[in-house]
Parts: sequence; C-alpha cells; structure tokens
Amino acid sequence: MFSAIWQFLLDFGPSLIMMVIGGLLIYLAIKKEYEPMLLLPIGFGAILANIPGSSAIGEHGFLTVLYNAGIANELFPILIFIGVGAMIDFGPLLRRPFMMFFGAAAQFGIFATLLAAFYIGQLKGLFPEGSIIANIIPQFSLKEAASIGIIGAADGPTSIYVASLFAPKLLGPISVAAYSYMSLVPLIQPPVIRLLTTKKERVIRMDHFDEVKVSKTVRILFPIIVTVVAGLVAPISVALIGALMFGNLIRECGVIERLSKSAQNELANLVTLLLGITIGSTMVAKDFLAPSTLFIMVMGLLAFIFDTAGGVMFAKLLNLFLKNKVNPMIGAAGISAFPMSARVIHKIGLEEDPSNYLLMHAIGANVAGQVGSIVAGGVLLALLQ
Repeated sequence: MFSAIWQFLLDFGPSLIMMVIGGLLIYLAIKKEYEPMLLLPIGFGAILANIPGSSAIGEHGFLTVLYNAGIANELFPILIFIGVGAMIDFGPLLRRPFMMFFGAAAQFGIFATLLAAFYIGQLKGLFPEGSIIANIIPQFSLKEAASIGIIGAADGPTSIYVASLFAPKLLGPISVAAYSYMSLVPLIQPPVIRLLTTKKERVIRMDHFDEVKVSKTVRILFPIIVTVVAGLVAPISVALIGALMFGNLIRECGVIERLSKSAQNELANLVTLLLGITIGSTMVAKDFLAPSTLFIMVMGLLAFIFDTAGGVMFAKLLNLFLKNKVNPMIGAAGISAFPMSARVIHKIGLEEDPSNYLLMHAIGANVAGQVGSIVAGGVLLALLQ
C-alpha cells in the first residue's frame, strides 16, 4: 500500500505540484485581481498541460497547435501590440517630448539583470564540485540571460517575444514572472521610490501642460517616424515597434474607427485569451520545476527594482541641471507597465500633497517606457542574434 502511494507520488507528484501552481495563478487572478486576463488562462493552461496523458498537448494537442501557430513564430505577441498601440494615447508624451528620456533610463534594469543572470553561473566555482549548492546554481547562456533581463521591461509581449526566440524552454517561468510582477507594481514601486527620494522631492510640483495642443498631423506622423527611426537603429525590432505603431496609427488617423475599436477590443481580447492559455501549456513539470525557475523569479523582481531605481535616479540627476525641477517619482513611471505605474506615481504624489496632480506627467513617461522597452528588446535581439 505504502509503496504504491510512494510510486504514485514519484510518477505524478511533479504534475500535481504544477496543477496546484496553476490553481494558485487562477486564485490570484480571481481573488486578488492580479492581471486576471493573463494569469487566469495561464493557470488553466498549466493544469491542462500537466494532467497525465492530456490530449491538450502533444503532436495533435490543440495547445501545441496554438503554440506552433502563435508563439513559435512570434505571431501572438505581435498581434497583441497592434491592440496595445490602438489603446495608447501618445498625447502626453508629445506635449512634453523630453519624457522619452525617462522611458530610456528606466530600462537600466534590463541590462543590469542580464549581466547578473549571465554571471551567476560563475558562483558554481565557489563551492565544491558536485555539492548541492553547486548543482542548484543554474548556468544561463547569454541569450537566456537576455530573456531573463527583458522581464524588467515590465512588458509581457516583449518578454514573450524575446524568450520565444532566445530561450523557448524558459518561456513558461519568464512569462509568469513578467505578468506576475506587472500586477505587483503597486507593491514593488512605492517602497523603492520612498527609499530613493526625500519628502521634499516627492512634493515637487511640475508645470501643467494641458494648454499645449498636439495637432492631428503630429499624431499621425509620430507612429510613422518612430517606426522608421527605430527600424534603422535596430531592424530586428521592426516587427514589434511596427505593430505597436500601426495600432496607434489606426487610432489616430480617424478614418477607420471600426478597425480601431476592433483592434482595441476583439483582436486584443481574443489574442490575449489564446496567448495566455498557450503560455500556460509550456509550464510542464519537467521544465518548470527546476532551480532555474526560482532564479528567474528572483532575477525578474530585481529587474523591476533596478528599472524603478534607474528612472528615479536619472530624474534626480537631471534636477542638478534643470531650473524647473522634475518630480523624481516621474522617472519610476518610465517602465512599460502602462498605465498601472503612472497611477501608482500619481497616488503617491497625492498622498504626499493632495493638491499635486502628477498623472499626466507620469502617463507621458509611462508611454515613453512602452516604446523604450520595445526598442531595448530590439537592441538585445540585434546584438545577440
């Protein structure tokens, strides 16, 4: 009796653990409302993939078919960007273009985490060969380290796109880390911001710029120019940045409202659904239950912290030279978690001074981060392909 139970646990224990993890993701999506549109299908996909003998995966499994049709060829992330582009209003960024610098500075965590993930394998040499600790410490290739670092972009589709090219075996944990930490931005960013700023800095007021008008011509030219410039800098980024800007062009042109609404709603919702459940299917026990998964989760958290800190410190550096000071909290909104990060900054600002309205400034930095994260991902792809 005992031996039968023990054998069952040996055979199916890992699958049961993964099914519990899938259930936990569903719980967080429903009860805590942490990125429910992604975590719920990811969690259910993990359950489907780990049921012993599941027909959902395998040569003819529908999840495997979806993976080959939408992730192995990077189609789903690109389609998501069309929907995201149709939802984004770049007006706040166009009113104050220098916010683009915050979108660049807040990508610091990507490259810091890349180096940390790549060199962590060097720690093996500090422990006796064959020891438990030496066996636990993973060895990531440069491309795998880049895929882990891109978690710091706070941009799920970009993380999936890079991981599908550079580290398909790590796609499951990288995707879970990216979307989990995106949902935890309201918990991650405030303590980092308060640690790096003073009360005096957090109550800095910034000029209102609502009176600055952005013409329709500028709004139409912006996505076209950004696509061309980014494409010249990193041609491999054209698929990502082009899809985002095409979606935005649909929004701003004003002559295809039906397509704009479809991109924002039907397209984005359908692809999000298929993307989530397909990502979940990659979370099979033999790949997910490994020491590397824990390291990826830790590195992903560090990437978010580094990105937030990089944006704040860049703003503080600018203030050494600016006559009209920037509230350094705005720098933290340079990550790509749109619009969640901007709302977090605005909320902290109101807590410090109920009359200090930072939302539009934070939105400007936040949409800059959306562009910056894609360019950063494109640069990594160009350098390491």
